[in-house]
Amino acid sequence: MARVLILHASVGAGHRRAADALADAFSRRSPGQVRVEDVLNYTNPLFREAYAHSYLRLTDKLPALWGYVYEQTDRDFFRFATELRTLVDAIWAWGLRKLLRDYAPQVIVCTHFLPVEVLALRKGRSRLNQPLYCVVTDYAAHAFWAYRDVDRYFVATEETRRQLVERGVAAGTIMCNGIPVDPRVTTAKTREQQRQAHGIAHDKPMITLFGGGLEPNRVRVIAEGLVQQNVAATLVVVAGRNRSLLAEISDLESSGAVELHKLGFIDYVDDLVVASDIVITKAGGLTISEVLARGRPMIIIDPIPGQEESNADYLAGVGAAISIRLPQHVPFAVTQLLADPERLQDMSNSASRAARPRAALDIVETILSDIGERQI
Repeated sequence: MARVLILHASVGAGHRRAADALADAFSRRSPGQVRVEDVLNYTNPLFREAYAHSYLRLTDKLPALWGYVYEQTDRDFFRFATELRTLVDAIWAWGLRKLLRDYAPQVIVCTHFLPVEVLALRKGRSRLNQPLYCVVTDYAAHAFWAYRDVDRYFVATEETRRQLVERGVAAGTIMCNGIPVDPRVTTAKTREQQRQAHGIAHDKPMITLFGGGLEPNRVRVIAEGLVQQNVAATLVVVAGRNRSLLAEISDLESSGAVELHKLGFIDYVDDLVVASDIVITKAGGLTISEVLARGRPMIIIDPIPGQEESNADYLAGVGAAISIRLPQHVPFAVTQLLADPERLQDMSNSASRAARPRAALDIVETILSDIGERQI
């Protein structure tokens, strides 16, 4: 198999997870040399710090400002700013040239727009001969993703394709395969098996709250409100590596009706999704794609303006989720859904219809087919 280089950027976890899913799919399909790299490791340290942390700080502390920046830079009027930023990025990412020279990949796949910017510029100037692929990891394509010198795009939906075409990308280069998630989501699991495996009650509905990326006080409002509901249920709160969240909810206990489980970092997220009746989460592209793959209804909490709002809108549009801005409204929404099994089943069916659990495998099949056609 050809040497494959998969590039992401450590701006949130989703881009890396998509890269890892593709690497796994390549290994399953045709074992060979597959390398996953964070493009920010090949930039100037000052640039790396500013690039990663400016986004995280804006979305965390000033989401309204981030939403304004996102919206304004998505307009054709600001295309000149995109071109200027591309040149700046290419200058800062000098280490990427050395990686390409030393590893000599025969195909390059990007799951973040930063390496696409840099490499499309080189390809447009005939300084890059390898086929260049771009995997869009949200349900909308911001202008930052759109470059004519990319050989092929992989997107989640026809609407995402339309957005890229409007920005000058040739329609024939865009494929709607879905967002790549861990191929293991194609493994059959049952709700009963996973509840048994993790010591969760079989006789009442289960709600899983993935709170690691949320403000701890907002998660507490949700968890405390749910524990106080007079509805028999199991609530599992997953804090991930967010120690502040675990501290925030440390005093919360099970009530007479609701059994509470508090978890830190775990390696069985998919098991919990399968075991759940409702999943409460943020609207990251990878996270919601993983939940869709298991056909579980979602409640989306406080989506970040920009890409997360687009993701939440998509889920609501296909009927797989409801989106709630204020955390104090979540417990009521949960009780209403649990009281309406028919609606909950409709949402589950909608999630299953929208799911693309084989996305990573399908993307890899296409790339390998292209490689064969190019005789690399």
